[in-house]
Amino acid sequence: MKKIIISVVALFGIFNAKAQENTNNEQPKKLTFDEANLVSSYYKQDGNNSAVTGGIGSEKLTDVSNTIDVTMIKYDKKDRKNKFNVSVGIDHYTSASSDMIDLKANSSASHADNRIYPAISWSRENTDKGTTLMAGVSTSFEFDYASYGANIGFSQKTANRMGEFTAKFQAYLDQVKLIAPIELRTNGSTGGEHENNGTSGRNTFALSLAYSQIINQNFQVEFLADGVQQTGYLSLPFHRVYFNDNSVHQEALPDKRFKIPLGVRANYFLGDKVIMRAYYRYYTDDWGLKSNTFSLETPVKVSPFVSVSPFYRYYSQTAAKYFAPYQRHTAFDDFYTSNYDLSKFDSHFYGAGIRISPKNGLFGVERLNMLEIRYGHYTKSIGMKSDIISLNLRFK
Repeated sequence: MKKIIISVVALFGIFNAKAQENTNNEQPKKLTFDEANLVSSYYKQDGNNSAVTGGIGSEKLTDVSNTIDVTMIKYDKKDRKNKFNVSVGIDHYTSASSDMIDLKANSSASHADNRIYPAISWSRENTDKGTTLMAGVSTSFEFDYASYGANIGFSQKTANRMGEFTAKFQAYLDQVKLIAPIELRTNGSTGGEHENNGTSGRNTFALSLAYSQIINQNFQVEFLADGVQQTGYLSLPFHRVYFNDNSVHQEALPDKRFKIPLGVRANYFLGDKVIMRAYYRYYTDDWGLKSNTFSLETPVKVSPFVSVSPFYRYYSQTAAKYFAPYQRHTAFDDFYTSNYDLSKFDSHFYGAGIRISPKNGLFGVERLNMLEIRYGHYTKSIGMKSDIISLNLRFK
């Protein structure tokens, strides 16, 4: 822990030295440091509907996540603003249900693993034309899943700069390691999830459209629409499904899924101290799942340097047509899952955040200009509950 703290302080010291190089008001023609964010979070959940054991059993899971992202800026000869962002995240999780891939295991500790997810993005803003080009690549690795992503986008502001249209295309090419429950393995394997079990592909392509509009000095609104096409192996190989004859099977889902989320976001400024941020989303797909999401967050400035943000989110969904609980599926079903993420449920997520932005910086460091701590509690109508706490440090 001491080494991590020293490394972070040293990193901020380097950024501070670089930032001091550009203290005038001229636009930087060289690549210049803009800001860095360090985000850490702790997540814990519990429930009794684990898909690994057919929709019954412990869903206990903990996750510790750390992400750092750095943004650099460079203005080119045409005075266009080029922004470069590099981020790296590392998650460490333990999961009780992962131990149950092998029902004969007597492990006293939950299965533990790490996920690493770096990303790079770029954007170029032309203020004269009101246009922005953007692109990025990302990847994510864990022991049974690998993902490779890329995106490209474009935005155009209206003539009066009060509105903006954005279009973005994203593609993810993923590989799923085919780790079956131990009693369903046919290759003679007797153990290891980490053995060479082969992989199968899963591809996701998404087109996102958005239009934002400033109505007046107090009111802003944004409309969002997405079309998402998934193809390939969309099941998870270690999810069990128990039929009504007590036989056990691997989860089987179609190899195609088309999703349509539609949303609207609105911000209303109540004077200088209160903002109301509301969001609604409707979702539907060709697996029969439909959902509604509503959220409200209200940042309140309690002093020039401190704000508090209570928030609440309500979510409800119908069940996918391929879902049935433990021992409810029959041999006549072509597709089947007992994953309760695809069941009917509603959920509530609520909590608050506090943001501190001292005029002279945090801990005597002028450019360490923001600390935010957030806590949220999540409950599902089917019994699962979770808690998350996060910390964000910004250096600018």
